[in-house]
Amino acid sequence: MTKLKLTTRLEEWATHSPFRITGKVWTSVPLLIVELSDGEHVGRGEGAGVYYRDDTPARMIHEVEAVRDAIEAGITRAELATLLPPGGARNAIDCALWELEARQQDTTVMALAGIKDPRPLVTVCTVGADTPEAMAQQALAYGPVPALKLKLTEDPSNADRVRAVREACPKAWIGVDANQGLNRATTEALLPVLLGAGVALLEQPVPVGFDATLDGLKSRIPLAADESAQSLADLPSLIGRYQVVNIKLDKCGGLTEALEIARQASVLGLKIMVGNMLGTSWSMAPAYVVGQYCDVVDLDGPLLLGRDRDVAAEYRDGRVEISPLVWGGNDAAAFA
Repeated sequence: MTKLKLTTRLEEWATHSPFRITGKVWTSVPLLIVELSDGEHVGRGEGAGVYYRDDTPARMIHEVEAVRDAIEAGITRAELATLLPPGGARNAIDCALWELEARQQDTTVMALAGIKDPRPLVTVCTVGADTPEAMAQQALAYGPVPALKLKLTEDPSNADRVRAVREACPKAWIGVDANQGLNRATTEALLPVLLGAGVALLEQPVPVGFDATLDGLKSRIPLAADESAQSLADLPSLIGRYQVVNIKLDKCGGLTEALEIARQASVLGLKIMVGNMLGTSWSMAPAYVVGQYCDVVDLDGPLLLGRDRDVAAEYRDGRVEISPLVWGGNDAAAFA
């Protein structure tokens, strides 16, 4: 096993404006950055963590440092899964191992994952929770993009928010995300409004632990599990309650498990969505690999930041394309 050099650091990236969801407002995004070097090649990983599980980058860096010796002794992705639990720390290390392997083999992570011809993806453009009028303006500011995702909250304005955005953007695919802000009764009351507005997806309506309250709910709109789907172990509990699983690398602990979730979800008859916990293009690029298999893609995190990496994902007309030069390819010099 090749010995590795582990480098860690924390970064803080400002949002271009306050970003609000149920129970949380971001003005900046803290991130853990890890680099793994074999002396010739470097693999990079970025972790945002899972804020509602107190999986903060400051905590994550301590988790990584606690297993530094084992990582630097040389470790496989399979061994990593036994060393760290699902979460942002394992995500950052796992992604760094993927990129390092791609560079060692003079190939790309896409190729390692068995994807021969990666395609640009339609990504939702997220509209943070605000007044109905402000959300309509946020949506219009994206231009005529094909897909929008609206953040809803626990307050009574959700119906007006949805109606306002639909009026402003009559042709867009629209999904809504409650981030656990509803309950069975408020979900049932909101469903006719969502149907009338042509909403195509309702994400995580109820809090984690209250998923059983959805039993028997007759919804013509597919329900997506996000906070209730942390890792591979959660998949069986979704059957009969949710029709879509939102895979996030920070939740499940990296690209390795994310790809396995996508595979098993398909076997179980679940539709697949890939999302993000905010972050730069270094977070989006590994998720872009998973996105090649997905029915719904939510990889617009950098659009909510004030700036992105110098070499970054390309967003155009509601679509995202991420070159291996951003992450996951040979060392940049090989592409020059």
